[in-house]
Amino acid sequence: MTIDRRKFLRLIGASAAALPSTAWALDYPSRPIRVIVPYPAGGPNDTIARLFTSKLSESWRQPIYIENIPAGAGNVGTAAAARAPADGYSLVVVTSSFVINPSLYPKIAYDPIKDFAPVTMIAAAPHVLVVHPSFPARDVKEFVGLVRANPGKYSYASAGTGQSSHLAGELFKLAAGIDLVHVPFNGAAPAMTSTIGGHTPIAFISLPGAADHIRTGKLRALATTGGVRSRMHADIPTMAEAGFPGQESVFMQGVLCPADTPDDIVDIWYRELSRAALLPEVRQRIDALGFDPIVNSPAEFRAQIRSELAHWSKIVRDAKIKSAE
Repeated sequence: MTIDRRKFLRLIGASAAALPSTAWALDYPSRPIRVIVPYPAGGPNDTIARLFTSKLSESWRQPIYIENIPAGAGNVGTAAAARAPADGYSLVVVTSSFVINPSLYPKIAYDPIKDFAPVTMIAAAPHVLVVHPSFPARDVKEFVGLVRANPGKYSYASAGTGQSSHLAGELFKLAAGIDLVHVPFNGAAPAMTSTIGGHTPIAFISLPGAADHIRTGKLRALATTGGVRSRMHADIPTMAEAGFPGQESVFMQGVLCPADTPDDIVDIWYRELSRAALLPEVRQRIDALGFDPIVNSPAEFRAQIRSELAHWSKIVRDAKIKSAE
């Protein structure tokens, strides 16, 4: 998926200016709203959810409270959202695990298509291939040549088995025909610590997880999996530019309602989140986190979910990935 920030801002700006809010016409919301975040407080999923919901709460003058349910790689909180009443007062903010887990786990307590009404994506960031500064390869071509010449010698860190960064690494391994040993960690922070320390000299990670270390020179970035270069890291080439097309993947954040939530309420959330994404303070905060604010329509988000379910399922199958649980 290509992130084109300028095109996004033009399209959303035009739609937000042209369409009046319908929230008050429906007398919605008239009471507090629960937004489930199926991950711990303080992480990027939680931070972005609180950023957007705080702006909607101010506009609607109704409390929107975050409920963190950090268990089962996001599956427990997502299943809780699927079982919630479809009245617009319970939503969930998901990550790329939402479209990966159905292929990774033999059984999950929700159907990603049947149990949810997609609202919109709200932010996304590419993954990035980084190495310790002492690593001999200076670009992707040299990297592939070195690893091919030393099969099984080098290891790479990721944020965990089945995480989008892991699958991005496996996709690259399959495309390049190289033998790298995967070392999963419990999150981006310990993965980065290991790579900075030289224990796992290579990492595939979301760009936000590595951005500060790239800026300070603790890690060297070779390429991102974005369709275009990151605006905040324009010196890092994409995988396509480095000679490996077809590697596009993002770490996304998206909003879902339970299935059968009225279309009018889904539309209200889509339009209000679109407006929030245009606010300078929201864009600045998301920039600081290393993401881009990316909003698509409910229909576009549904199509994206279907596409990514198929995309990641193939990678899980081809790379023979099994869940850690």
